[in-house]
Amino acid sequence: MTGLKIGGVPEHFNLPWRLAIEEGKFKEIGLDLHWSDMSGGTGQMIRGLETGSIDIAVLLTEGITKAVLQGLDARILQVYVTSPLHWGIHVPFHSNIQTVDQLEAQTFAISREGSGSQLMAYVKADQEGWDISQLKFNVVGDVYGGLWALEHNEAQAFLWEKYTTFPFCEQGKCRYIDEVVTPWPCFVIAVSNNAYSKYSDLLDKMCNIVNQRARVMKKEENTVDLISWRYNLRSGQVKNWLIETDWNYDGIEYPLAFERTVNYLLKLKLINEEEASNWRSKLFFN
Repeated sequence: MTGLKIGGVPEHFNLPWRLAIEEGKFKEIGLDLHWSDMSGGTGQMIRGLETGSIDIAVLLTEGITKAVLQGLDARILQVYVTSPLHWGIHVPFHSNIQTVDQLEAQTFAISREGSGSQLMAYVKADQEGWDISQLKFNVVGDVYGGLWALEHNEAQAFLWEKYTTFPFCEQGKCRYIDEVVTPWPCFVIAVSNNAYSKYSDLLDKMCNIVNQRARVMKKEENTVDLISWRYNLRSGQVKNWLIETDWNYDGIEYPLAFERTVNYLLKLKLINEEEASNWRSKLFFN
Protein backbone atom coordinates (compact mmCIF):
# COMPACT_ATOMS: atom_id res chain seq x y z
CA MET A 1 0.00 0.00 0.00
CA THR A 2 1.39 3.38 -1.04
CA GLY A 3 0.63 6.31 1.24
CA LEU A 4 0.25 9.79 -0.25
CA LYS A 5 -0.99 13.08 1.21
CA ILE A 6 -3.47 15.29 -0.62
CA GLY A 7 -4.78 18.75 0.23
CA GLY A 8 -7.90 20.59 -0.87
CA VAL A 9 -10.39 23.17 0.31
CA PRO A 10 -13.10 21.86 2.67
CA GLU A 11 -15.84 22.70 0.17
CA HIS A 12 -18.49 20.92 -1.86
CA PHE A 13 -16.31 20.74 -4.99
CA ASN A 14 -14.19 18.12 -3.27
CA LEU A 15 -16.95 15.80 -2.11
CA PRO A 16 -16.03 13.20 -4.80
CA TRP A 17 -12.61 12.85 -3.15
CA ARG A 18 -14.08 12.47 0.32
CA LEU A 19 -16.63 9.89 -0.82
CA ALA A 20 -14.04 7.87 -2.75
CA ILE A 21 -11.77 7.82 0.31
CA GLU A 22 -14.62 6.83 2.65
CA GLU A 23 -15.75 4.09 0.27
CA GLY A 24 -12.23 2.65 0.00
CA LYS A 25 -11.99 3.23 -3.76
CA PHE A 26 -8.33 4.26 -3.67
CA LYS A 27 -7.27 1.38 -1.45
CA GLU A 28 -8.58 -0.96 -4.15
CA ILE A 29 -5.65 0.19 -6.33
CA GLY A 30 -3.13 0.07 -3.47
CA LEU A 31 -3.29 3.78 -2.59
CA ASP A 32 -3.75 4.97 0.99
CA LEU A 33 -4.75 8.59 0.36
CA HIS A 34 -4.68 10.92 3.37
CA TRP A 35 -6.84 14.03 2.90
CA SER A 36 -6.02 17.34 4.60
CA ASP A 37 -8.48 20.24 4.63
CA MET A 38 -6.70 23.39 3.44
CA SER A 39 -8.99 26.23 4.49
CA GLY A 40 -6.32 28.73 3.42
CA GLY A 41 -6.98 27.76 -0.18
CA THR A 42 -4.60 27.66 -3.10
CA GLY A 43 -1.88 29.70 -1.41
CA GLN A 44 -1.73 27.22 1.47
CA MET A 45 -1.62 24.26 -0.91
CA ILE A 46 1.21 25.77 -2.95
CA ARG A 47 3.13 26.17 0.29
CA GLY A 48 2.33 22.54 1.15
CA LEU A 49 3.74 21.34 -2.17
CA GLU A 50 6.84 23.48 -1.58
CA THR A 51 7.51 22.07 1.87
CA GLY A 52 6.50 18.50 1.10
CA SER A 53 3.70 18.44 3.67
CA ILE A 54 1.42 17.29 0.84
CA ASP A 55 2.16 15.33 -2.34
CA ILE A 56 -0.99 16.23 -4.28
CA ALA A 57 -3.22 19.30 -4.31
CA VAL A 58 -6.64 20.12 -5.73
CA LEU A 59 -6.35 23.83 -6.33
CA LEU A 60 -7.23 26.77 -8.53
CA THR A 61 -6.02 26.76 -12.12
CA GLU A 62 -4.68 30.31 -12.10
CA GLY A 63 -2.85 29.91 -8.79
CA ILE A 64 -0.99 26.71 -9.60
CA THR A 65 -0.21 27.88 -13.15
CA LYS A 66 1.49 30.99 -11.78
CA ALA A 67 3.36 29.02 -9.09
CA VAL A 68 4.68 26.34 -11.45
CA LEU A 69 5.81 28.87 -14.06
CA GLN A 70 7.65 30.70 -11.28
CA GLY A 71 9.54 27.60 -10.20
CA LEU A 72 7.34 25.43 -7.99
CA ASP A 73 8.63 21.84 -8.16
CA ALA A 74 5.29 20.40 -9.25
CA ARG A 75 3.15 20.00 -12.34
CA ILE A 76 -0.48 19.63 -13.30
CA LEU A 77 -1.91 16.14 -13.69
CA GLN A 78 -5.26 17.15 -15.14
CA VAL A 79 -8.20 19.51 -14.94
CA TYR A 80 -10.50 18.46 -12.08
CA VAL A 81 -13.53 20.77 -12.38
CA THR A 82 -14.17 21.79 -15.99
CA SER A 83 -16.66 24.57 -15.29
CA PRO A 84 -15.63 28.07 -14.17
CA LEU A 85 -15.75 29.26 -10.57
CA HIS A 86 -18.25 31.92 -9.57
CA TRP A 87 -16.45 34.23 -7.15
CA GLY A 88 -18.76 36.32 -5.02
CA ILE A 89 -17.63 39.89 -4.35
CA HIS A 90 -18.40 40.63 -0.71
CA VAL A 91 -18.32 43.86 1.27
CA PRO A 92 -18.94 44.73 4.94
CA PHE A 93 -22.59 44.11 5.78
CA HIS A 94 -23.24 47.61 7.11
CA SER A 95 -21.08 49.52 4.61
CA ASN A 96 -22.39 52.01 2.07
CA ILE A 97 -20.77 50.12 -0.80
CA GLN A 98 -23.41 49.01 -3.29
CA THR A 99 -21.57 48.57 -6.60
CA VAL A 100 -18.21 47.24 -7.75
CA ASP A 101 -17.02 50.62 -9.07
CA GLN A 102 -16.95 51.85 -5.46
CA LEU A 103 -14.17 49.34 -4.71
CA GLU A 104 -11.54 51.03 -6.87
CA ALA A 105 -8.52 51.95 -4.69
CA GLN A 106 -10.01 50.01 -1.75
CA THR A 107 -8.34 47.13 0.14
CA PHE A 108 -9.14 43.52 -0.74
CA ALA A 109 -8.84 40.76 1.86
CA ILE A 110 -6.99 37.73 0.45
CA SER A 111 -6.22 34.35 1.98
CA ARG A 112 -2.55 34.32 0.92
CA GLU A 113 -0.22 35.83 -1.64
CA GLY A 114 -0.83 34.09 -4.95
CA SER A 115 -4.23 32.79 -3.88
CA GLY A 116 -7.30 32.80 -6.07
CA SER A 117 -8.83 35.51 -3.90
CA GLN A 118 -5.91 37.74 -4.91
CA LEU A 119 -5.59 36.72 -8.56
CA MET A 120 -9.32 37.13 -9.23
CA ALA A 121 -9.20 40.60 -7.68
CA TYR A 122 -6.68 41.41 -10.41
CA VAL A 123 -9.00 39.90 -13.03
CA LYS A 124 -11.96 41.97 -11.82
CA ALA A 125 -9.83 45.12 -11.67
CA ASP A 126 -8.73 44.52 -15.25
CA GLN A 127 -12.33 44.00 -16.36
CA GLU A 128 -13.30 47.27 -14.68
CA GLY A 129 -10.41 49.17 -16.26
CA TRP A 130 -8.71 50.04 -12.96
CA ASP A 131 -5.00 50.60 -12.54
CA ILE A 132 -4.02 47.18 -11.20
CA SER A 133 -0.75 48.54 -9.82
CA GLN A 134 -2.84 50.43 -7.28
CA LEU A 135 -4.57 47.35 -5.85
CA LYS A 136 -4.14 46.92 -2.10
CA PHE A 137 -4.34 43.63 -0.21
CA ASN A 138 -4.64 42.40 3.37
CA VAL A 139 -3.58 38.77 3.93
CA VAL A 140 -6.13 37.15 6.25
CA GLY A 141 -5.55 33.38 6.04
CA ASP A 142 -8.98 31.97 5.16
CA VAL A 143 -12.66 32.75 4.72
CA TYR A 144 -13.09 33.46 8.43
CA GLY A 145 -10.20 35.90 8.34
CA GLY A 146 -11.84 37.58 5.39
CA LEU A 147 -15.11 37.98 7.27
CA TRP A 148 -13.23 39.39 10.27
CA ALA A 149 -11.39 41.87 8.04
CA LEU A 150 -14.68 43.12 6.57
CA GLU A 151 -16.33 43.43 9.98
CA HIS A 152 -13.39 45.39 11.42
CA ASN A 153 -12.85 47.56 8.34
CA GLU A 154 -9.44 45.99 7.68
CA ALA A 155 -10.65 45.43 4.12
CA GLN A 156 -13.52 46.72 2.01
CA ALA A 157 -13.90 43.69 -0.27
CA PHE A 158 -13.36 39.95 -0.17
CA LEU A 159 -13.66 37.45 -3.03
CA TRP A 160 -14.69 33.87 -2.28
CA GLU A 161 -16.78 31.14 -3.91
CA LYS A 162 -20.33 32.47 -3.70
CA TYR A 163 -22.13 29.34 -2.51
CA THR A 164 -19.63 28.80 0.30
CA THR A 165 -20.23 32.33 1.57
CA PHE A 166 -24.03 32.30 1.15
CA PRO A 167 -24.68 31.24 4.78
CA PHE A 168 -22.44 34.08 6.01
CA CYS A 169 -24.41 36.58 3.94
CA GLU A 170 -27.62 35.26 5.50
CA GLN A 171 -26.07 35.68 8.95
CA GLY A 172 -25.21 39.33 8.25
CA LYS A 173 -21.45 38.77 8.33
CA CYS A 174 -20.93 40.13 4.82
CA ARG A 175 -22.95 41.34 1.83
CA TYR A 176 -22.78 40.00 -1.73
CA ILE A 177 -22.82 42.74 -4.39
CA ASP A 178 -21.61 41.05 -7.57
CA GLU A 179 -19.51 38.20 -8.90
CA VAL A 180 -16.57 37.52 -11.19
CA VAL A 181 -16.35 34.28 -13.17
CA THR A 182 -13.05 32.61 -14.00
CA PRO A 183 -12.33 32.61 -17.76
CA TRP A 184 -11.11 28.97 -17.52
CA PRO A 185 -11.88 25.63 -15.82
CA CYS A 186 -11.53 26.36 -12.15
CA PHE A 187 -9.83 23.44 -10.35
CA VAL A 188 -6.93 21.19 -11.32
CA ILE A 189 -5.06 18.30 -9.72
CA ALA A 190 -1.34 19.01 -9.21
CA VAL A 191 1.38 16.75 -7.88
CA SER A 192 4.97 17.19 -6.82
CA ASN A 193 7.56 16.11 -9.37
CA ASN A 194 9.03 13.74 -6.81
CA ALA A 195 5.74 11.93 -6.21
CA TYR A 196 4.99 11.65 -9.91
CA SER A 197 8.41 10.25 -10.72
CA LYS A 198 7.72 7.38 -8.31
CA TYR A 199 4.01 6.78 -8.71
CA SER A 200 2.88 8.02 -12.13
CA ASP A 201 0.74 4.98 -12.96
CA LEU A 202 -0.90 5.01 -9.54
CA LEU A 203 -1.65 8.73 -9.79
CA ASP A 204 -3.25 8.30 -13.21
CA LYS A 205 -5.50 5.58 -11.74
CA MET A 206 -6.30 7.90 -8.82
CA CYS A 207 -7.53 10.59 -11.23
CA ASN A 208 -9.72 8.10 -13.03
CA ILE A 209 -11.31 7.01 -9.76
CA VAL A 210 -12.20 10.53 -8.64
CA ASN A 211 -13.48 11.44 -12.10
CA GLN A 212 -15.82 8.46 -12.10
CA ARG A 213 -16.95 9.14 -8.52
CA ALA A 214 -17.81 12.69 -9.59
CA ARG A 215 -19.83 11.34 -12.53
CA VAL A 216 -21.86 9.12 -10.20
CA MET A 217 -22.32 11.90 -7.64
CA LYS A 218 -23.58 14.30 -10.32
CA LYS A 219 -26.37 11.84 -11.20
CA GLU A 220 -27.31 10.50 -7.76
CA GLU A 221 -30.73 11.54 -6.47
CA ASN A 222 -29.49 12.16 -2.92
CA THR A 223 -26.57 14.44 -3.88
CA VAL A 224 -28.40 17.68 -3.14
CA ASP A 225 -29.40 16.51 0.34
CA LEU A 226 -25.92 15.11 1.00
CA ILE A 227 -24.15 18.34 0.06
CA SER A 228 -26.70 20.46 1.96
CA TRP A 229 -26.10 18.40 5.10
CA ARG A 230 -22.30 18.18 4.83
CA TYR A 231 -21.61 21.78 3.91
CA ASN A 232 -24.45 23.65 5.62
CA LEU A 233 -25.93 24.93 2.36
CA ARG A 234 -29.56 25.37 1.37
CA SER A 235 -30.89 22.78 -1.07
CA GLY A 236 -31.92 25.47 -3.55
CA GLN A 237 -28.37 26.81 -3.59
CA VAL A 238 -26.95 23.32 -4.05
CA LYS A 239 -29.30 22.63 -6.98
CA ASN A 240 -28.14 25.82 -8.72
CA TRP A 241 -24.49 24.97 -8.03
CA LEU A 242 -24.86 21.44 -9.43
CA ILE A 243 -26.36 22.84 -12.63
CA GLU A 244 -23.37 25.18 -13.01
CA THR A 245 -20.70 22.62 -12.12
CA ASP A 246 -19.12 19.77 -14.07
CA TRP A 247 -16.09 17.63 -13.32
CA ASN A 248 -13.63 16.12 -15.79
CA TYR A 249 -15.51 12.84 -16.07
CA ASP A 250 -13.44 11.54 -18.99
CA GLY A 251 -10.06 12.96 -17.95
CA ILE A 252 -9.65 15.00 -21.13
CA GLU A 253 -7.05 17.72 -21.64
CA TYR A 254 -7.80 21.43 -21.95
CA PRO A 255 -4.73 23.03 -23.55
CA LEU A 256 -6.59 26.14 -24.73
CA ALA A 257 -7.76 26.81 -21.18
CA PHE A 258 -4.19 26.96 -19.94
CA GLU A 259 -3.11 29.11 -22.85
CA ARG A 260 -5.84 31.55 -21.83
CA THR A 261 -4.68 31.41 -18.22
CA VAL A 262 -1.03 32.06 -19.12
CA ASN A 263 -1.97 34.94 -21.42
CA TYR A 264 -4.10 36.51 -18.69
CA LEU A 265 -1.32 36.21 -16.11
CA LEU A 266 1.01 37.87 -18.62
CA LYS A 267 -1.46 40.64 -19.33
CA LEU A 268 -1.82 41.36 -15.63
CA LYS A 269 1.99 41.28 -15.26
CA LEU A 270 1.74 38.53 -12.64
CA ILE A 271 4.32 36.52 -14.62
CA ASN A 272 6.93 37.71 -17.12
CA GLU A 273 7.72 36.63 -20.68
CA GLU A 274 10.59 34.38 -19.61
CA GLU A 275 8.41 32.56 -17.08
CA ALA A 276 5.68 32.12 -19.71
CA SER A 277 8.02 30.72 -22.35
CA ASN A 278 7.56 27.02 -23.14
CA TRP A 279 4.71 26.96 -20.66
CA ARG A 280 3.34 23.60 -21.85
CA SER A 281 6.53 21.72 -20.99
CA LYS A 282 6.71 23.46 -17.61
CA LEU A 283 3.09 22.86 -16.60
CA PHE A 284 2.55 19.24 -17.61
CA PHE A 285 4.24 15.87 -17.42
CA ASN A 286 5.32 14.61 -20.83
